[in-house]
Amino acid sequence: MKGRILKGIAGFYYVETFEEKVYECKAKGIFRKSNLKPLVGDNVEIDIIDEEKRLGNITDIFPRKNQLLRPPVANVDQAVILFAIVKPNPSYNLLDRFLIMMRQQNLPVIICFNKQDIATKEEQQELYDAYEKCGYRVLFISVKEEQGLDELKALLKGKTTTLAGPSGVGKSSLLNKLVPDADMQTGELSKKIERGRNTTRHSELFFVEDDISKDSGTYVIDTPGFTSLEMRDVTADTLMQYYPEFTEYEPLCRFGGCSHIAEPDCGVKDAVAEGKISQVRYDNYKVLWEELKNMRVDYSKKARR
Repeated sequence: MKGRILKGIAGFYYVETFEEKVYECKAKGIFRKSNLKPLVGDNVEIDIIDEEKRLGNITDIFPRKNQLLRPPVANVDQAVILFAIVKPNPSYNLLDRFLIMMRQQNLPVIICFNKQDIATKEEQQELYDAYEKCGYRVLFISVKEEQGLDELKALLKGKTTTLAGPSGVGKSSLLNKLVPDADMQTGELSKKIERGRNTTRHSELFFVEDDISKDSGTYVIDTPGFTSLEMRDVTADTLMQYYPEFTEYEPLCRFGGCSHIAEPDCGVKDAVAEGKISQVRYDNYKVLWEELKNMRVDYSKKARR
C-alpha cells in the first residue's frame, strides 16, 4: 500500500494512504544499512501488520525530487520563510542563512513578514527594499487580523510548501488559519504517542483543503522554530553566489574573483553606496564572509597539528 509520511517521532512514522487512513509504521532495517532515513514528505510503500490497530512497516521509499537537511523534509515545491516585522525584530543573519539553504536546493522562496498590524510603514518598507531587490517574493501579513492571508493561500495552492522560521513569529497561529483542525489532528496523535505538541521538535505535513473542490493538492509542512542555522558547503569564496543581487555589478569590479570586501574599484560596493543593493543585505554578507573566513583559518590550523 502506498502513502506519504505525515510525521516521524522516535522511530515511528505516521503514513497517510490514498484511502486517507493513517498507519503507525516502523522502518525496515534495510534502510539503516543503506544509511537512508525516512523523512516527512516521503512517498513510501508499507506492509500492513494490523489493520484494526493501523500498524505497518515501511518497506520502500520512492525517489525524492529534493531533500532539505534542516528542516529535514522531502519532496517540497517551495518554502515560506516566516519572520515577524517587530516583536521580535527580524534577524537578518538568520533570514539570510535560510535563504542560502533554500538556494542550495534551488527551491523557490516566499519571504513572509508577520505582524503587519503593529508595524510602521517605514519598518515594512525597509524589509521590502532589502529583499525584493534580490528577486524574492516578499509578502506582508497579519495573522491576527487576517490581512494578506488570501494572497498567501493563492501562492500555496497546488503545492507542497515547507513553512520555516524562528520561534515566536506566529508560525503556529498561521498554520491554524491555513489548517483549522491542525491542533485537533496534532492533539489526537500526541495523545496516542503520549507526547505533547509543545514539547516535541518535529516536522509535520498537513493537507490544506480548498474551499471549492476540497481536493486542492495543497500541503504545508510545519517545522520547528530555529534560532541558528549552520551553513553547509558554503565558503567565503562561494558566499557571493547566494546573493543574486550582486551578479549584475560583479563585471564592474576591477579584479576577477573580487570578494567585495576590501578590494578597490568594486562594482558591488559602488552599487551599495548608490542604493542599488541593500545596505542591510551587504552588511550581513560581510558578517557571514568573516565567519566563513575564520572557519577556514581554524580548519587550516587544526589540519597542521
